[in-house]
This record gives sequence, structure tokens and C-alpha cells, in this order.
Amino acid sequence: MKYLQFSNNDRIPMLGLGTWKSAKGEIYQTVRKAIEIGYRHFDCALIYGNEHEIGQAISDAINNKEVTRNELWITSKLWNNRHKKVDIQPTIEITLDSLKLEYLDLYLIHWPVALLNSVNYPKDGSEMIDLKHIPLVETWQGMIALKENNLTKHIGVSNFSIKKINELINETGVCPEALQLELHPFLQQNKIVDFANANNIILTGFCPLGSSDRPINRITAGEPKLFENKSIIDIAQEKGNTPAQIMLAWAINRGTSVIPKSVNPQRLKENIEAADIELTPLEMEKINQLDQHYRYIKGDFWCLEGSGYTLENLWDEV
Repeated sequence: MKYLQFSNNDRIPMLGLGTWKSAKGEIYQTVRKAIEIGYRHFDCALIYGNEHEIGQAISDAINNKEVTRNELWITSKLWNNRHKKVDIQPTIEITLDSLKLEYLDLYLIHWPVALLNSVNYPKDGSEMIDLKHIPLVETWQGMIALKENNLTKHIGVSNFSIKKINELINETGVCPEALQLELHPFLQQNKIVDFANANNIILTGFCPLGSSDRPINRITAGEPKLFENKSIIDIAQEKGNTPAQIMLAWAINRGTSVIPKSVNPQRLKENIEAADIELTPLEMEKINQLDQHYRYIKGDFWCLEGSGYTLENLWDEV
């Protein structure tokens, strides 16, 4: 396994297991199998609704001496309805209790979006809170306190723009240590990748294979399909790998960590093996030419009438 290194020399495995959309009843066995295969990096979130089952799997694996806590990298995320500073520590404590852990390796602000405490997914703009009322810097200050209290070793953000990250840095003097965002050959986000590298921010890409199993209301008719791309297919055939392995290898060769989701034992094995695939400069360049600036997770589900959220101010793209 290849690793990325934080400033304190902690190392995050460059390939981990994503757990979004992993159903209750199947994620326990998936995590146990993943640990057996060699996975040490697990990406979780309170909103996924499966942290309790993941925690049981991790606990059982540790108790059976299949792995030690120090060998594992566990990430989780703060949901949008807990952005007030007073809510942040109680929320991570729920996650720690579910995961049966004393600390997280990394805790992220899931989205730069605030909701009412009682709302997980808003039906209309009245259930959302403008960032003027709960500024992201308030949430970030709460995250800083979690690290100071040793509830998480590292803190970061997810789905944040360069502008929003700079605002956190300017207001608090504390730079996010990690950034999770959608990254794949059709959405390469070179500008923010360069920004992160320049600021020593560890990058993790989600939806690295296009997330074809995401909720139907987040799928756009006629959208481009990574698995049908000729360049990716040709490289896979030439190297004797699967297209998925080539996409994951591209991400890792690029210097980003990646968290593909699977519950299929064969796919789990193929995915982790992708971490060791070396792509030539020519193969990398062929994939680099595929960028379409295409988001599979558009974020438009936050842009409800009367909310104040728009795609323009969500992503801060001109």
C-alpha cells in the first residue's frame, strides 16, 4: 500500500473503502472481509446510517487480533444539521460511540451547507440555514476544539472550494489538513488539486468510478459514463487490468487518496490491488486529456428555493 503523510508524520493509506450507500446487514461482513484482504482505511459518516455496524466489525476484528487500532485509519464526517459550535462535540461523540473508538483519525465537515437540527435532508428552503447565520468559521472553530480535545487526530473539510478554505485559514489561522471532493477522469479539478498540494492539504477523491449506484434522483439522463470511455478501456486491456483498476491507479499515481465503495469480495480485492499499479507518463497523459469538468454529485439538491444556496455560491465557480 502507498501512503500520504501528514505534517506530524501520520500516514493515510492511499486506497480505502467508501461506505456511502452500503446497506445495513451487509456492511458488517464487507468491513470484516476488507480487513482480511488488507484494507486499513475506512471512510464513514454519521449520515450514512451504518456506523454502528461498521464499529462492530472493527471491534470484532481488533478483538480477534486481525488488526490493531493503530493500523487503522478511520474517517468520519459532521453532518449539515450540526454546524453550530455547541453541537459539534456531542455529534462526534455519537460517531465514536457507534464506531466503538476513542478517537478518529480524521473528521471532516461534510458539506458547506447548514440545516435545522431536526432536518437531515431538507424538503424546501425553510429547513435550511443561511451561512450568514451559522458561518463556516464557527463550525471550523468547533472542529479545531475537537482536535485540541484529542477526539480526532486530524480535521478537514469535504466539498469545499478554494475560496471557502481560504476564508477558514484567514479567520482562524488553521488550515484544513484534508479535503475530500469528487475526483475522477471526467472531473479532475486541477486548480483545487494544485491549491491543496501547495498548502499541504491531503486530498481524497470520492466517486472515483462515477458512482453509478447513487440515488436515482442524482442521476442525469445521458450523462457520460467512465466505464464506456475508450481510452480507459484500451489502457486496461493493454495492461491486463480492469477499467476500474485503471481509474483508481490514475488517482493514486496522481498523488491523491481514493475511497471506492464495494460490497463484492472480488471487487474489493481488485480495487485494493489497483494501489500497486504503475501507469506510464503516456498512460497518465491519455487519462489527463479526458477531463470534462463533469460532476456526478452536482449539489443541486441543496439549491432549494428560498434557501440562499445556489450552484454558484456552493462551488464558487465562475
